Amino acid sequence: MSKTISNILNYLLQNRRLETSNINYISKELEQSQKTLGDILIQNSFFSQENMLILVIELYKKGYLVIEEINNNFPIELEFFLKKLAKNLKLEYVDLDSIDVNYKMSVKIPFNKLKKFNALPFKEDEINVYVALKDPMNMNIQEGVQRIFSKRVVKFVISQPMQIEKYIKKVEMSESIKDLVDEIRKEITSSIAKNSQESSSILKLINMILETAILADASDIHIEPTVNNCTVRARIDGMLNEAFIFDEDIYPPLASRIKLLSNMDIAEKRKPQDGRFSTNILGREFDFRISTLPVLNGESIVMRILDKSKVMIKIEDLGMHVKNYKKFSKAMKTPYGIIFVTGPTGSGKTTTLYGALNAIKNIQNKIITVEDPVEYQLSLTQQVQVNQKSGLTFANALKSILRQDPDIIMIGEVRDQETLKIAVQAALTGHLVFSTLHTNDSISAIARVMDMGIEPYLLSGSLIAIEAQRLVRKLCLNCRTKTTPPKSILNGIEKYLPKKFQFYKHNGCDKCTQTGYKGREMLSEILLVSEKISSMIAQGNSKKTIHDQAINEGFIDMFQDGVLRAGQGITTLDEIIRVVKS
Repeated sequence: MSKTISNILNYLLQNRRLETSNINYISKELEQSQKTLGDILIQNSFFSQENMLILVIELYKKGYLVIEEINNNFPIELEFFLKKLAKNLKLEYVDLDSIDVNYKMSVKIPFNKLKKFNALPFKEDEINVYVALKDPMNMNIQEGVQRIFSKRVVKFVISQPMQIEKYIKKVEMSESIKDLVDEIRKEITSSIAKNSQESSSILKLINMILETAILADASDIHIEPTVNNCTVRARIDGMLNEAFIFDEDIYPPLASRIKLLSNMDIAEKRKPQDGRFSTNILGREFDFRISTLPVLNGESIVMRILDKSKVMIKIEDLGMHVKNYKKFSKAMKTPYGIIFVTGPTGSGKTTTLYGALNAIKNIQNKIITVEDPVEYQLSLTQQVQVNQKSGLTFANALKSILRQDPDIIMIGEVRDQETLKIAVQAALTGHLVFSTLHTNDSISAIARVMDMGIEPYLLSGSLIAIEAQRLVRKLCLNCRTKTTPPKSILNGIEKYLPKKFQFYKHNGCDKCTQTGYKGREMLSEILLVSEKISSMIAQGNSKKTIHDQAINEGFIDMFQDGVLRAGQGITTLDEIIRVVKS
């Protein structure tokens, strides 16, 4: 039993909220079960849900409980608790993620004091300065912050501690590049570097942005101009996270230099442009695919990070369910036919295709791919890049590829009827074809292909398997905590769970940049086309009929796969529901 729980039980006993026999029973339950203190108090009618909330506020105000411990011990949503606490203390609750935080406020204060007080000034008006405090009950901190803003009225607000930590970290990041930004300004205004292209500090800044994103395992970098500043965000584990915020005068030289590196026209700001450059970051070679788009305050710049080392990923390391991996491996060994990989943009389809090609490539087989664009270079593989301007479309490239005597063909994406028909014909005439589709699940791909004009008998004769996938965020192992979902949720998923399972929830720490998640895991489902399912496709049977037959043959859908991962503590049920939407 933790010291916090022991202190709370002593408090309840001393204040005659519970009898000694109740305390002994609760202590035994805590040792023998995985229930939290709050669950035991409510389930045994020691407290109602409403009285439980009043008790938790009381415990917090008296110092028996800190905010970070509430979720671990009581079935109360943190945001709900903080709103009630704010009302109790007659303060305002502010969701920092839903407002435009004014970072210029934080620059006015020495950063070491911000960190010491765990205080974030986020807004000001003519009279007031608004400050979010991680510990709003600490009067010494309140007095310390008030001394900093001695000439203003300080309005303290309550916010989620994780959010306050996250924004203070961003202020710290801005502080770390303050000297570099000043250097850029000097170079821009000096007579030596009237052209922003000549600024060496801009190159240092770009390098820092790239390094920061790569260290965080980001897939994309977004550089966006606003009225007052320039925001740099990185997509980490599928979610955008703010990395840097610069004043608006840093954006023009930054944008110009990136366009110059990517062989774009730096004078053209009215049309979208695409470019590419390669560089060595942290001892590894990276490709960066750049896209610019004219927006209201300038140009939105998106940089896709392509790590050349990731192409060597093995199919067995993708994280497929064991049964699904066996099915996919079996499908890959088929001499001819078509295999579709489906899922939304950013679900890892390209990685799966490259993993499959890596697994089956050898000196005896000729592999040709047609992609738009070619993201990674594969050995023992001939790769064709689509070029719409010169007329090299997917369909035209495929026609030429078939005259190159290939054994295996990979089509980056089936976008039209002509491409699909050639792919199916290639599969029927002795080629193994891999391609992608955008569908919600594997069985929906059958109807999608038919809607594109392929006759059922042709599809049934060529289709080997359809794999659908999503990427879910993995829990940070450093800060995850055990949890028990409500019975209403468990009743709906218990048929998918193994005998031993344990659910966890996300919290947040420095290792996961306060998100509670670190890395991603693939969820998948694979429809292996058996003779029975092939016959059903030829006869034009409904999606439900095919689904029922697939279940009889051992089909595991993505939701079931996801629930298993949540039960193993790899991810959360909330994340499964967010991604799969089952």
